[in-house]
Amino acid sequence: GADDLPYAIANIYVDLHSPKSGVPVLWWRSVGHSHTAFVVESFLDELAHIAGQDPYQYRLALLKDHPRHKAVLNRAAEMAGWGRPLPQGHFQGIALHASFGSYVAQVAEVSVNREGRVRVHKVACAVDCGKTVNPDTIIAQMEGGIVFGLSAALYGEITFKKGRVEQSNFHDYPVLRMHEMPEVSVAIIKSSEAPGGIGEPGVPPIAPAVCNAIFAATGRRIRRLPIRP
Repeated sequence: GADDLPYAIANIYVDLHSPKSGVPVLWWRSVGHSHTAFVVESFLDELAHIAGQDPYQYRLALLKDHPRHKAVLNRAAEMAGWGRPLPQGHFQGIALHASFGSYVAQVAEVSVNREGRVRVHKVACAVDCGKTVNPDTIIAQMEGGIVFGLSAALYGEITFKKGRVEQSNFHDYPVLRMHEMPEVSVAIIKSSEAPGGIGEPGVPPIAPAVCNAIFAATGRRIRRLPIRP
């Protein structure tokens, strides 16, 4: 998810540091694609800003040789009405990531209140997972991946004190509640390619899409998760 970028960038250097820890760390939904997508898609947004270009158009220009990436990116932007006027105080962020043989782009519409708290109002999601069998399952998995990723981005943190985990249940390790859930729309790209995975690819784009929207709203970059007010 980091060294196999689809973007036409000539010079890329990726390094890995794996610190040893006494705390067992195991697998998470979307595995390493979760944090690599956050890093890559946040960084692409920063490059677009430095270049003075629209984040969607900037990505599109770098995807000339990747039609499946372009297709989901275009569809998500179209669904979200990218570039059209939004309700007052609402801003959009976009992200794109391929994993497990499937391609997903998401646009998040967010607002940030005076206290710095983030509310995600809408998520437009386009997915190309190759040949499809059950569209309802694909939509459900995208919705589930989005709420899982949002819970992690907004709340998911484990802390330690005197060698013990401090969190014990949902009162101190919250997940997204019903009243916090954004309106999610999912589009499935028709494809004759081999089927890809669908249980995990919905997770990676949501955190960077939300954080890129936060930058659009506030001018502040989020480089550490979970998001703090």
